Amino acid sequence: MEGIKISIQNNIIAIQENIENALKRSGREKEKVELIAVTKTIGIDKIKEAIDVGILDIGENRVQELETKYNLIGNKINYHMIGHLQTNKVKNIIGKTRLIHSLDRISLAMELDKRAKNIDKVAEVLLQVNVAEEESKFGLKVEEVLHFIEEILSLNNIKVRGLMTVAPFTSDKILLRKVFRTLNVLKKDIESRNYGNLSMDYLSMGMTNDYELAIEEGSNMIRIGSAIFGKRNY
Repeated sequence: MEGIKISIQNNIIAIQENIENALKRSGREKEKVELIAVTKTIGIDKIKEAIDVGILDIGENRVQELETKYNLIGNKINYHMIGHLQTNKVKNIIGKTRLIHSLDRISLAMELDKRAKNIDKVAEVLLQVNVAEEESKFGLKVEEVLHFIEEILSLNNIKVRGLMTVAPFTSDKILLRKVFRTLNVLKKDIESRNYGNLSMDYLSMGMTNDYELAIEEGSNMIRIGSAIFGKRNY
C-alpha cells in the first residue's frame, strides 16, 4: 500500500509541475488549472490514496460507478460526471455532482432541469462539444452550440458553467492544438454575447496524453486517469 501511495503522490506532483510549466509557456502563470482524477475502474483504496495526497475532485464515466463511489467515500470530495449521461439515469446522480461535463442534447437538459427542481437545486453543467466531429464520440457540433444555448436559457434549474471536449486520440499536435484552440475561440464568442444565467468559467479539455497542449491553448480543467493511477485493468 505504501508503494501505491508514493507512486500516486509522485505522479500527482509530476502532473502539477507539468501544469505549471504549461501555464508559463502560455503566459498564464497566475492562472489555475483544476485537476480532475478520472477514477473509471479504479478501486476505492487507490482513490483514497489520491485523496490523502490532495485530490479534491474525481471524474466518472458511468453513473453506476459514480453512485458506488459516492456511497463509499461520501461528500468529502467533488464528483464530476464526465461520460455520456443517459436521460433515465439523471435521477441517480442529481444533487451528487459538482459538475456534469456532458450536456449534449435538449432532452437531457430538460430532465436535468426537472430533477434539479424537484430537489430545489441548480445542476451545474458543461456543454460537451465534439469539435473534431468524430463519429465515435458524443457532443454538439461547434456550429450547433449557440442555438443550443438559446434553447436552454429558459431552464432555471440548470446553469451552464463552460465547455468540454474530448480530443481525438492522436500524436498529431497540430490537430490537437486546432481542436483545443477552436473550443477556446467558441468560449470567448459565447462570453462576448453576455447571455444571462450562463458563465464560461470552465474549459474542460485535456487528458493524460494531451493535457499540456490543452493548457497551452486555454484549458483550466483537465481530466487525468492513467497518469495518476497507472494503466487500467479492464
